[in-house]
Amino acid sequence: MRKTLQTFGISLALMAVVILALALPPANAMTAAEIDRDVQKALSDLYAHSETAKDFGAAAKGILVFPDVYKAGFLVGGAFGDGALLKDGRTAGYYRTIEASYGLQIGAQAFGYVLFFMQDSALEYLDKSEGWEIGVGPSLVIVDKGFAGSMTTTTAKDAIYAFFFDQKGIMGGLGLKGSKITQIHPD
Repeated sequence: MRKTLQTFGISLALMAVVILALALPPANAMTAAEIDRDVQKALSDLYAHSETAKDFGAAAKGILVFPDVYKAGFLVGGAFGDGALLKDGRTAGYYRTIEASYGLQIGAQAFGYVLFFMQDSALEYLDKSEGWEIGVGPSLVIVDKGFAGSMTTTTAKDAIYAFFFDQKGIMGGLGLKGSKITQIHPD
């Protein structure tokens, strides 16, 4: 019985690796120019579909955009994506989001998300941290379509607001818990 459980565990781990390998894009690192291009396109598309996001963008102290995040898992999962921080419409730095998870999960998906930093103190926290773990530090609110319809920048009192967009795939639910954001230096 014990050997059967060990074999089952090894099989699950191998299947998770295969799912991740099939779901993730090629391992070529993106250049700064490619990240900038994808960030601008993603932000334009988000603004075209959400007036609330556009209003938040106009009021934000900084905007961290991850145009393409890839996530896959089978009991054990992971996600990653590269993006850029915009201040006053210009790139102020490049970042990577990475997430590891375990539990009842299976599938693969791609999505993008934008973090609107509404307070200078939240931006300072991102700049000073050696890798920001979401859920630790500044308060963050995830905005869904229903919530976005009743929000305005006047009623927004939290430090950071997250908008998801362009979800594709077969993995249920979106969240940022357990994500770590670190600065990168692409070519």
